[in-house]
Amino acid sequence: METKWLEDFVSLAETRSFSRSAQLRHVTQPAFSRRIQALEAWAGTDLVDRSSYPTRLTPAGETLHGQALEMLQALQSTRAMLRGHSAAAQDVIEFAVPHTLAFTFFPAWVSSLREKFGPIKSRLIALNVHDAVMRLVEGGCDVLIAYHHPSQPLQLDADRYQMVTLGEEVLSPYSRADASGQPLFRMPGTPGQPLPYLGYAPGAYLGRVTDLILKQAGTAIHLDRVYETDMAEGLKVMALEGHGVAFLPHSAVRKELRSKKLVSAAPPGMKELELTMEVRAYREKPLGKEAPKGTAQALWTYLAGPGAR
Repeated sequence: METKWLEDFVSLAETRSFSRSAQLRHVTQPAFSRRIQALEAWAGTDLVDRSSYPTRLTPAGETLHGQALEMLQALQSTRAMLRGHSAAAQDVIEFAVPHTLAFTFFPAWVSSLREKFGPIKSRLIALNVHDAVMRLVEGGCDVLIAYHHPSQPLQLDADRYQMVTLGEEVLSPYSRADASGQPLFRMPGTPGQPLPYLGYAPGAYLGRVTDLILKQAGTAIHLDRVYETDMAEGLKVMALEGHGVAFLPHSAVRKELRSKKLVSAAPPGMKELELTMEVRAYREKPLGKEAPKGTAQALWTYLAGPGAR
């Protein structure tokens, strides 16, 4: 039996909805249902009354719900005690950060923190967006940092997680500059000569945001996808080599824009080809007697205060 099954079951008991709990647990609904069925197989009895809507627990399910809450709380307390054995661990703040933010936003943000908040010891865990969120959900980090746009929200329960906005990021198209400082490839392209397009791999967060930009553009955009990866840094390197147009976060290309190695690929004044996202920090709300690390709590208090953005 896996502890995530218990966490799934507790979520289902609270939401009374398989689809909503699947969203909150960041899995597909079929996968979520299979995990509940696996827990029922382990228990040897039905835990959920599937004949009713909203979903109800069976008497056995109600019993397990109470026990599951106690077991999960005990595990969290045990983890806190084990971490307490290491004094150094209490000083280190663990951040789960998607790859692009790990390369672009995070280093400069930590520098700013050291100037305004004070010295911190940090451990960076760079992952894709889904795995970074799961790291927070499963208690494997102190703070999650991620992009946010209303069209692509992270499904984190506001009753369980706290959020602060750290800043903003602009996503827009860039191309290598030619000898005269003009873009090698200027959008929108034509049906007969589509622009070589350096895109994000399917499922990448920035890829979904880029798709939204292209969909909402007032002008038809003609692109020919010639390369893809799930990391903005990989797209930037390809753009610098002149392989095509890439939509990149502004923080990823500051130096290249100053040196004029990269330039905007959007026509002058065509603002619909850029989109502003928030950069947000998330943490799990402290529960019961399990207090967060002293340094992590002090940092969060600072981030939630005025002037931290």
